[in-house]
Amino acid sequence: MEEDHTFEQAVRRHDAQVVELGLPLWVGSEPTFTDREAQTPAWLHAALGDDKELRARALTVTLSGLMPGALVLRSVGRLYPGEKQPRWNLGLLRRRDGEPLWDGPPDPLLAAEPSPDGPPDIAAFASALVEAFASQQWASECVEAAKEEGEEDAEKEAADDGPAWTVSVTADPKTEPLQFVLRTFDDKADPDAARAPYAAIDLPEIARVDTLLAILPCIAHAARACSLPELVIAGASPPVDATLELTTVTPDPAVIEINSAPSRTCAEFLWRSQQVYAAAAAHGLSPYRLYFNGQVADSGGAGQITFGGPTPEASPFVANLQLLPRLVRFFNRHPALSYRFAHDFVGGSGQSVRADERGTGAFDDLVLALALLERGTVTEPELLWKSLASFLCDAVGNSHRAEINIEKLWNPYLPGRGRLGLVEFRGLRMQHTPQRATAIACLLRAVIALLATRPYALPLIDWGRELHDRFALPFYLQADLDTVLAELDAAGLGLEAPIQAVLRHDAFRFLGQVDLPFGTLELWRGLEFWPLVGDAASPEQSGSSRFVDASTTRIEIRWRPPPTGAEGTPDAGHWQDWVITVDGATLPLRPERDSRGDLKVFGVRYASFAPRSGLHPVLGSQAPLTLTLGHAEHGVQYDVTLHEWRPDGEAYSGLPADLIEAGERRSGRITVVERERPMQDPPDESDIEASPASRGLSAYSLDRRYW
Repeated sequence: MEEDHTFEQAVRRHDAQVVELGLPLWVGSEPTFTDREAQTPAWLHAALGDDKELRARALTVTLSGLMPGALVLRSVGRLYPGEKQPRWNLGLLRRRDGEPLWDGPPDPLLAAEPSPDGPPDIAAFASALVEAFASQQWASECVEAAKEEGEEDAEKEAADDGPAWTVSVTADPKTEPLQFVLRTFDDKADPDAARAPYAAIDLPEIARVDTLLAILPCIAHAARACSLPELVIAGASPPVDATLELTTVTPDPAVIEINSAPSRTCAEFLWRSQQVYAAAAAHGLSPYRLYFNGQVADSGGAGQITFGGPTPEASPFVANLQLLPRLVRFFNRHPALSYRFAHDFVGGSGQSVRADERGTGAFDDLVLALALLERGTVTEPELLWKSLASFLCDAVGNSHRAEINIEKLWNPYLPGRGRLGLVEFRGLRMQHTPQRATAIACLLRAVIALLATRPYALPLIDWGRELHDRFALPFYLQADLDTVLAELDAAGLGLEAPIQAVLRHDAFRFLGQVDLPFGTLELWRGLEFWPLVGDAASPEQSGSSRFVDASTTRIEIRWRPPPTGAEGTPDAGHWQDWVITVDGATLPLRPERDSRGDLKVFGVRYASFAPRSGLHPVLGSQAPLTLTLGHAEHGVQYDVTLHEWRPDGEAYSGLPADLIEAGERRSGRITVVERERPMQDPPDESDIEASPASRGLSAYSLDRRYW
């Protein structure tokens, strides 16, 4: 399509700008996908179960067809607190130049036909591997592995059918011997697998890519010598560098997560994203969820984006130790980067906490920390990490829940993964399309390039209540984003119109509009900063999922003049004289201006449902929300009601089929009733200060829960 081509060309020109600056700024992502039709635990809140692993396997097979020359790995996944065994982890390891990496037997997932029945001869495989290592002049030995009762790991308990063998090899006399475990693998995860066990080999921790590249041909040679039709390669995750890349498919609560290999450019990032989105769609997996009432949510696993370099030492955040402090300043001053593309759970107790969402004391110390860093006394990346790790975290010190996550920058306390030179941006929902994900990658990459090449010492802003008031409204987030884009333009790093158009698209938050002769009322879904229920520091709240009160909803109201074509109507020139009330309280609409002209903006908060367990059990539901439009010189007024469900109370026929139907359901929840205006004049804006609602009034919204 011409539109896609235009977008891709704009991305390539952005890449050229960054190349001119000499920045090796690589970008990776963790897209997450769900089955939006499923209502089972694994697709709603659980990490494992149902058909998730089988769907992930099918997805891996499809991705392997899009990544020729890749080697399938079944590495040991992460073990999370409270879980009894590591999660499964499917990987695709390949050379970046596209040359084949593996010429041995395929993983059973890729086998064209089932192999003949009969267990593999693991002893013969072990002997052949010793011979292959010997041909490289490496000292090795082979012994039958003794199983100690009660010490088998969970995967081997489920998979081993016969004796295992351990092959030890010393490929580098300066390092400890590497131990490979050769065993049988009975695929009990697949209920349709009716065949003998496969041969499998567990890789040890291998530190260097060149060592791995020397070992893999030996394993392939030994497997072929034994005529193994398939081979499962499991164990530890392999090392990667600028020549070797790894993409993994893993489970997470409610989703399948794809840890995409990092890309050297945003054009390459777009290519990878298109592959991943297409493969997911081929297996019925979606980057978003649609609720019955048309509300749109992300997949449930978010869509983090990570930046670094071709090596940890070459990362711009390591090579330029002033870059990260500048980035913290820039994000503080531009809340749009935190909330404009965010998932639903944001704020101080969310999954992507801003550095200034942790209270006054933490903010003051952050100001001091940045001042100390900018004296130029920090010359090592570890000291930079130690200086900011205590601020880039949530309220209980969890750095994984920070908006700017530096736990893999230069962290000495995270073995194997801590010193990678990476900075991850977590305040991102899973984006609907690969183009939208790429546009955000371009935006963040341009901001990083700006800060890497220019000093930025503007002071932090103590936003106070304004942070969660003004910037909870989509209008002000868009205005702030426009400011960021203008700063990039001024610095010669501007993003072209096709990219900006994608960034400005915000249709999933649009609820609908009411067109009247004297003006247009638009309703948008604002952000809410849902609080945790219970003790945030308790063990129950420290796992991968936490319990929040999501019953409060914020609606943004935009009141605009009638379209140009309606200027001839008697009411066209008086759109600013109409007032909007909620339960008799007049909203003090804020006059603003955007690319379409003058308008007025304000927010309303209310309890949209009564939660089973929440912060205010006596409150109950305040839905539906009714806005009344009135004018002192008109004998009629209009009640515009936003319902949480179908206005007639009937059930929906099922989930929306697509985003178009979801939009129709959202707009269908808005009803308009014209009725005679009471004889008294509409309340003046000053009346609100004397009403029970006054305690819920802020500069940008009215909280209906107060009355």
